[in-house]
Amino acid sequence: MEVTTVVSKKDPKITVRKKKWNQKILVPYLFLSPFFIVFIIFMVYPIIESLYLSFTSTQGNTSEWIGLENFKNILTDGLFWKSLSNVFIILIIQVPIMLILGSLLAVILNSKFIKAKPLFRLMIFLPVLIDLVTYSIVFSIIFHEQYGMVNYLLGLFHIDPILWFSDPFWSKILIIIAVTWRWVGYNTIILLAGLTAIDESLYESAEIDGANKFTQFFKITIPMLKPILLFCGILSTIGTIQLFTEPSLLTMGGPNNATNTPVMYIYQFGFQSFQFGYASAAAYIITIIVGIISFFQIKLSRGGEI
Repeated sequence: MEVTTVVSKKDPKITVRKKKWNQKILVPYLFLSPFFIVFIIFMVYPIIESLYLSFTSTQGNTSEWIGLENFKNILTDGLFWKSLSNVFIILIIQVPIMLILGSLLAVILNSKFIKAKPLFRLMIFLPVLIDLVTYSIVFSIIFHEQYGMVNYLLGLFHIDPILWFSDPFWSKILIIIAVTWRWVGYNTIILLAGLTAIDESLYESAEIDGANKFTQFFKITIPMLKPILLFCGILSTIGTIQLFTEPSLLTMGGPNNATNTPVMYIYQFGFQSFQFGYASAAAYIITIIVGIISFFQIKLSRGGEI
């Protein structure tokens, strides 16, 4: 009895289909690969490397594993808590002022009686386009204690010159003025985009019911803008905690560390003392603090729900 073996051959149509299917899957990732490579090298790797450094005593080329010692030293350092308290004072004052001004400007720019709206929107947004260093230097000239324009104008009204750079209170006010001037336009444009999405019929119905502009603003505009306000609030909070250029150039962290910030604290240890492990640990502590604050902002506002 003869036994015959049957050799199965692959269907060429199936092979072609599998090849095309593999191409459909792989080709998009091939085009995305430059982004992933750059992202891994310049984002993922530094995050992992800095996390490792935070558990070491790294100074220059020498590195020694010390566990949580860096975190312990930072949390018991009075200068670190001083820098945090400085930005929290600025944050509590500056962020609400900026959101209120941004909301009012957005409402004004969205009103029907304003002509040449694109021009005014550009003018309000222009401070964002100005370089941080440039505008900080200009502010240092304008608010100069002896020769600045602000103190000169105050002198015309027989008001004593304000010590913008040598008084702890006024130095914080100077930072608040500078940051608000630069970023209020940014928030205005975002809030303006949210205003354009509000249905006009809501305002028409409110007018029919006898609601004035003031009532419409607080009963319609603010509730409808709540998710946008939350977004702007979180961005402004993160930006304020990350303050570096303004206090560094305007007040150099003084007087007596009154305007020192956490990022300046990191810079001093990382790029002046070259204690990279200590600076990395401080950066992670600040990141955790920012995350906790953002979490509570979202919770307290119920995630921006109307």
